[in-house]
Amino acid sequence: MRELIFGGARSGKSALAERRAAESGLRVIYVATAQALDDEMRRRIAHHRARRPSSWGLVESPLGLAAALRRHAAADACLLVDCLTLWLSNLLFAGEAARQAEAGQAIDCPLLRGETQDLVDALPRLPGRIVLVSNEVGWGIVPMAPVSRLFADEQGRLNQRVAAVCERVTLVAGGLPLTLKPRAGEP
Repeated sequence: MRELIFGGARSGKSALAERRAAESGLRVIYVATAQALDDEMRRRIAHHRARRPSSWGLVESPLGLAAALRRHAAADACLLVDCLTLWLSNLLFAGEAARQAEAGQAIDCPLLRGETQDLVDALPRLPGRIVLVSNEVGWGIVPMAPVSRLFADEQGRLNQRVAAVCERVTLVAGGLPLTLKPRAGEP
């Protein structure tokens, strides 16, 4: 079973994903994509770490997410990926995409294309349960900066592609989950 849980910043999506993982009855492995590059991000990481059970495993995967999932997925495991948004940001800045966008150049980022395609291809084939957390960033105004527009576009595309291969998709707003897939009456 694969589930995408997405919503805005501080919507409650990570807390819901953690509850779903805990309720799965499976061994939980938290797959973290964040990088502690500044004090504010270190505080966010510490907050997430403090609320997780100490019995959960941890895999740090700022890039190479599909490969990490293939290594750790198992029939008796629930992998909780938090989050696709930071992973995408890592990809944009590890490759040339961010620099190309800021320079007004056409975007050609094999790292981004390859990694996102690898994830979408891998998800349906993985054993066990996978819970993925992502942000919905496209409900605001169109950003002014080229790199921000690129990020918003790529995040929207990634969410659509991951949602298409997940059996369950849940939107969280104000701490309230809304099941988008399967739709009411669908199995």
